Amino acid sequence: MIWAGFIFGLVGSFHCVGMCGPIAMALPFVGSSGWRYYAGRLLYNSGRIVTYAILGALAGAFGETLQMAGLQQTVSIISGVLILLLLVLPATLKAKSVSILGTDKLMSWVRQKLGYYFQKNSLGSLFMVGLLNGLLPCGFVYIALAGAISAPSVGGAMLYMALFGLGTFPLMFLVSLSGKLISLKMRSMFNRAVPYIGMSLAVLFIVRGLGLGIPYLSPKVIETTTHKTEMSCCKKPAVAKTE
Repeated sequence: MIWAGFIFGLVGSFHCVGMCGPIAMALPFVGSSGWRYYAGRLLYNSGRIVTYAILGALAGAFGETLQMAGLQQTVSIISGVLILLLLVLPATLKAKSVSILGTDKLMSWVRQKLGYYFQKNSLGSLFMVGLLNGLLPCGFVYIALAGAISAPSVGGAMLYMALFGLGTFPLMFLVSLSGKLISLKMRSMFNRAVPYIGMSLAVLFIVRGLGLGIPYLSPKVIETTTHKTEMSCCKKPAVAKTE
């Protein structure tokens, strides 16, 4: 299931082009040499992946807490349900939830810092732009994080989100080099496909959590309880026979 993050990121990366493409195409040129141009684009995308991995660790910590309570299968089902909710909730309701959670102030700070680092003329600033870009509101990332909750550990959730970021990397790197490579029509087509991809992922997590006995897809969890009894304490001590 960890590799599902990479596949989801790869297939849905056209959605990233529509959401984050303008930022990628507007990245400043650093220095006068060609290698610095490519290095800056690589650092920008690396920053995004680092942020996704950190967010994955937070999601994994939440999921691990539930798993320690013996809710392994429930966690997988919850992940699937969360993905479905993110897909069907109206945009206005999502916007209200951002305000209720108080993340609107955080997003204001992120946008302010993005503007600041865009003015800097260094490779490090492009990495910072990538880090901050990964924090911007994105339903596609939220769906991936909902899947990361069901990872087997915090490290597994980090890897899941890092692979998700790597899945988005090839297309986003190309867009950062030249946005003209992908037509608006193609972006629109893949944006419409993202909800169906998300639904497929949600169904996969829910079926996995149901434990239907399907090998690899939905294995049945067998709980065994072992009772150890010290027979020596139940037996009477042997009495030595004497002639």
